[in-house]
Amino acid sequence: MSNPIIRILGYLKPYWRIVALSIVLLFVSVGSDLVIPTLIQRIIDDGIVSKNITVIVTLTALMIGVALLGAAATIGNTFLAIRAAQSFAADVRSAAYHRIQKFSFGNLDRFQTGQIITRLTSDVNSVQMIVMMGLRMFISAPIMIVGSIALMFIINAELARIVLLLLPLTLLLAVVFVWKALPMFLEVQKRLDRLNTVLQENLAGVRVVKAFVRQSHESMRFEEANTSLTNQTTKVLTIFSVLFPSMLIIINLSVLSVIWFGGLEAIGGRFSVGDILAFVNYLLIAIFPLIFLAIMSSQLSAAQASAQRIYEIIDSDPQVKEKPDAKQLKDVKGKVAFEDVSFSYSGNLNEPVLQNVNLVAEPGQTIAILGATGSGKSTLIDLIPRFYDVTKGRIMVDGVDVRDVTLESLRSNIGVALQEAILFSGTIRDNIRYGKPEATEEEVISAAKAAQAHEFIIGMPNGYDTDVGERGAGLSGGQKQRISIARALLVQPKILILDDSTSSVDVETEARIQEQLDSLMKGKTSFIIAQRISTVLKADKIVVLDKGRVAAEGTHNELMETSPIYREIYDSQLGGGIRL
Repeated sequence: MSNPIIRILGYLKPYWRIVALSIVLLFVSVGSDLVIPTLIQRIIDDGIVSKNITVIVTLTALMIGVALLGAAATIGNTFLAIRAAQSFAADVRSAAYHRIQKFSFGNLDRFQTGQIITRLTSDVNSVQMIVMMGLRMFISAPIMIVGSIALMFIINAELARIVLLLLPLTLLLAVVFVWKALPMFLEVQKRLDRLNTVLQENLAGVRVVKAFVRQSHESMRFEEANTSLTNQTTKVLTIFSVLFPSMLIIINLSVLSVIWFGGLEAIGGRFSVGDILAFVNYLLIAIFPLIFLAIMSSQLSAAQASAQRIYEIIDSDPQVKEKPDAKQLKDVKGKVAFEDVSFSYSGNLNEPVLQNVNLVAEPGQTIAILGATGSGKSTLIDLIPRFYDVTKGRIMVDGVDVRDVTLESLRSNIGVALQEAILFSGTIRDNIRYGKPEATEEEVISAAKAAQAHEFIIGMPNGYDTDVGERGAGLSGGQKQRISIARALLVQPKILILDDSTSSVDVETEARIQEQLDSLMKGKTSFIIAQRISTVLKADKIVVLDKGRVAAEGTHNELMETSPIYREIYDSQLGGGIRL
């Protein structure tokens, strides 16, 4: 695979005109910087020493003009470099974001949320900074070094050879420091990742922290990560606190050498004062870019690592892929059939989550799924909208394999209220019509009433315009679940999936929701996962899962007669063995 930095620079192609103009302006800027010492030399030798005021005024005016031209070119180059780098970064972020939008649940299981956010922010910023510096210093530095050395040889080849002996020493010193500092920089990044992880976990779980009175524990975790980062950063900066004074010693020795040897030449009449001053300026022009390149090599290594992490996302193939010839799923009736379905998150059926599941849901039926924690209930329904793909067997909707239809047409016919009620920042109205943005006010209210959410919504200060806060922080668990159900109902799906979506509401509210669903979902197929057995008593078919297998299926009365597992669940919750 090609170098990730070289590869990611491909995102600069759309902005090649901006980059080209930026480089042209950079050459103008560097050329101006290289001309000015020569003009100073002539002002001193031809003007001041010769006491020629005309030469002084003329060359001073010319130097001011060159300086202004260089400044304008530098400003233009910087502006274009920033524009190109920012556009580049935006495109990289977009590419990674759009790839994430294509991820299946399996891909998302691989990347933690914090990792994805870090890669789309700090990693992209790291690469962007290198691009911006590349369009400025990485290109100009070699030109300035080569140009200034050439001009030094033009002024005095013998003196240039003496001074050049010190340049490799400067480079060697910088390389040694960078070689020692680079692994320390990488360790800083790791410790920064650790600090961000601790901080994110603490903020996301702040309610749990307070509920279990673990503030002191979390404070210790944060302080440990914070102190670790501080200590490592201090070590790195200590390295550079030695580097820069060492560099200044070499620079001063170089300047002293020019003045000493150049002075001797000047006394002998073979060198002028202007030559000495120009030589010193060219020496400094050569040394400082050299130091910059050595120091920035560590940043380049960090950017290379960042580019690699970004490409881990961009190069990740969605585990659930749409076939090139996938067709639209039309006129859905709602028949869902599991045919010998097995599934494993790793793809290895030696560790199956589901094994040989055969299940048929006829149009309009309500299928309830019961089972102990870890029995595969949520996994089973995640296979219907292809959040994951089956490892073995197939799932049919109206006689068509779900892998043969487009994901959009499949999922647009399925309404889902997941176990964790996720809401987005915005109003309650926006959240309810998330799957159908064009929904009318009447449709929103109707869905909210069916989910038993209308009453508490209108009781809020701004009604349906109430802001729910981040992830619904301003709402209770039961309220969030009811809004989530309303969101699923609003799209009027042919297939409805409720994954334990009423676990946070009281029994009475749950019963009212169920009554509304019974009328709303007539002729539509429903899959309901529930912990409360009272929720599923009236289901057309109850499926009992045990260790990834269908242990039993049938109506309540049938299972009470034939399934010990179901009977045990029923007795533990309701007791008495009552028949309907």
